[in-house]
Amino acid sequence: MLDELHAEVRPALCVIGGDVVAGPQPGEVLDLLLGSGLTLRWVMGNADRAVLDPAADPDHPAAALDAFARSRLCPEHLALVSTFEPAVVAGGMLFCHGSPRSDTERLTRITPESRYAEILAGVRQTTVVCGHTHQQFDTRAAGHRIVNAGSVGMPYEGRPGAYWAHFEDGVPTLHRTEYDIGSAAAELRATSAPDIDELMLRESLLEPADPDEVTRFLEPPA
Repeated sequence: MLDELHAEVRPALCVIGGDVVAGPQPGEVLDLLLGSGLTLRWVMGNADRAVLDPAADPDHPAAALDAFARSRLCPEHLALVSTFEPAVVAGGMLFCHGSPRSDTERLTRITPESRYAEILAGVRQTTVVCGHTHQQFDTRAAGHRIVNAGSVGMPYEGRPGAYWAHFEDGVPTLHRTEYDIGSAAAELRATSAPDIDELMLRESLLEPADPDEVTRFLEPPA
């Protein structure tokens, strides 16, 4: 994916949409991005917040993995994550994790117009780029264009890959980059991170769920 960015896209700015360090290789991910030569801005994801907060809900399914990730971050990494922004405005677009008002609010492929109108009321930027639900989409509602750039590490798309987006003059192109899933799974398991198969590998890489079922789960009927 980074090779594609350098060879084909050559972005002036790369916005990292959050949930960067909530996994088995948090320091490695940060170091890879910091050494990429890209100009970076960072959006705070709800999972990043959970990694920073030792008092986070101990009963959360990802609590053990969050604690593991926290233990793998050096003081400089933790200081960097603490500077992540709630939202980034760049290129006339608003980048957030969940929604402009909450990093845990879900925007999906089937979010109704009425809910978009409520969520985006007062947002001046006509293009809003989000994440959180780990599913790419590009839709228009309530006078806005809403784009989910997708997930690099845990896509809920029905097939594995690194999902991302780039923008040219505000127009998005959605991408999927293939990689060696078997090698990636072996590398992640070698970290000895807790619950790695259940939380990361099985549901998004090795046995990906039906994406339409995931969407319906994320956006239950009103």
